[in-house]
Amino acid sequence: MDGLMQGKAVVVTGAGRGLGEAFAVHIAREGGAVVVNDVDAELAERTAENIRAHGGRAVASGHSVAEAGEAQEIVDLCVKEFGGIDGLVNNAGLNYEALPWEDDAEQARELVAVNVLGVVNTGLAAIKAMVGAGTGGSIVNISSGASLGQRKLGVYAASKGAVASLTYSWALDLEDAGIRVNAVCPLAHTRMVWKSERSLRACPPDRTPSRIAPVVLFLLGDGSHGITGQMIRCNGPQLHIMGQPFLKQPILERPVWDTETVQKAFDEVFSAHLENYGLEKRVPPRLRKWTETTSPRTA
Repeated sequence: MDGLMQGKAVVVTGAGRGLGEAFAVHIAREGGAVVVNDVDAELAERTAENIRAHGGRAVASGHSVAEAGEAQEIVDLCVKEFGGIDGLVNNAGLNYEALPWEDDAEQARELVAVNVLGVVNTGLAAIKAMVGAGTGGSIVNISSGASLGQRKLGVYAASKGAVASLTYSWALDLEDAGIRVNAVCPLAHTRMVWKSERSLRACPPDRTPSRIAPVVLFLLGDGSHGITGQMIRCNGPQLHIMGQPFLKQPILERPVWDTETVQKAFDEVFSAHLENYGLEKRVPPRLRKWTETTSPRTA
């Protein structure tokens, strides 16, 4: 019986360990051919060798997704070795924690180069190949629930928010070409989680990368036909779709706004409609003040 990925060629970036390795291994188990990419070439080769040792098809790539030319070479390798590219998993990423006043601009630049430009570089190369072949395809971007805002993760959160926006935009652009674009927001016990005591508390060891892989395989496979532009969250036991930003009611309108009328709009209308913010859904200070004022007092 053919596997879910039989006959498909897929590039997985950041596949030397962790989530990317799990994605690559599961794709191969289901009959797919995989380009195992990781900037650490030895790790990429280790994963590829493991796949081949179990009867799968895989080649290793040590190219950096942060460089457009190297990202193109990753896709070219897939086309050369396997005759085309049917899927891309943009998994490569960096993470670190820092308070804003302690953050380092160079470290932030390096993160954005991988987490944002890496997705752009590899994505554009794959899209051109898929559109040129005319056979459609599937792109799965790895985003994060941190894109909603999380303490000490400002730059990382911003990078994953950019990935979400790319996902929505590319899904619109590529629907007519038969290319689906979705994002997965995973939470799994990986090396990235080990670096954060807070993340470790929220992610016990049994939440392995292998528990996320079925979601990615589903989105790569033909069974996800007609599903595009979605952000899907999975932390192991829980699976759900993440809502997208929207224009919230009420919408006030007047010919011209000045500071006085904007102030009045917030004092009289919008203050009651302020959004709780961040992944923790923190109540805005103005609403907290009202809550404290109106809460019943106890002796």
